[in-house]
This record gives sequence, structure tokens and C-alpha cells, in this order.
Amino acid sequence: MIKRNVGFYDIYNYRNSRHFINTVKEARRYDSENNKNTVIFAGACQSYFEALISAGANFASSPARILIDFLDPIIIAEKVALTENYKYITIDDVASELRDGKKGVDGIGASGKMKVCNLSVTKM
Repeated sequence: MIKRNVGFYDIYNYRNSRHFINTVKEARRYDSENNKNTVIFAGACQSYFEALISAGANFASSPARILIDFLDPIIIAEKVALTENYKYITIDDVASELRDGKKGVDGIGASGKMKVCNLSVTKM
């Protein structure tokens, strides 16, 4: 944030959030045109969380306008990637693994991306 602890809902009080927001919107446009199911984690320390989620991000930082741990987005990405595609992941599923929990990262959730393949082996 440019102005410390004032004007949380003014996009001009954030250095980079407008770029993140535009990128999320563009990714969602691409996603819908190509029938993809993209999971988006957007933002950085002290980002405009509400605008990022409104733009279409599944997860974003930082609802409490705090400095987040650099591993937090990686932990969420790993959880989404390694969860079966029929399961839905919310922030509650990973909050205990994050340094600051839901104060640092929050979101609407996403379906897992791991595809489980059932192969049956027959003997000849």
C-alpha cells in the first residue's frame, strides 16, 4: 500500500494491484474462450484483496493487508495440484499450513487438479 492503513478500498492506494486485477481479468477471459479450468492465485503483500477476488482470482493475498510469507502461494498451489479433481479445496483446508493463516491468504476455493487414472491389468 502506498498510504499506510488508510483508503483500503481505493485502487490508487496500491502500487501494483491494478496490474494484478487486469491480469486476472485477462486470464479469466482466456479461460472462458478456451474451456479451461484455470486456478488463479493473485496478489502480493498488502494487495487489494477484495478487488482481486472480484476480478476472478480463486485465491488472493492479503485480506489483512500484511506481508505474506513467500511460501504461502506455493503451499496453496501444491494443495490444488495434488488434490483429486473431484474434491473442492477451500482455504480452510490449508490455513493451518500457512504462516499467517487466513489473514495472509484467503479465497473462494478451487477444484483439485490431479486426475486419478484407474488402470486394470489383465493377465494373458
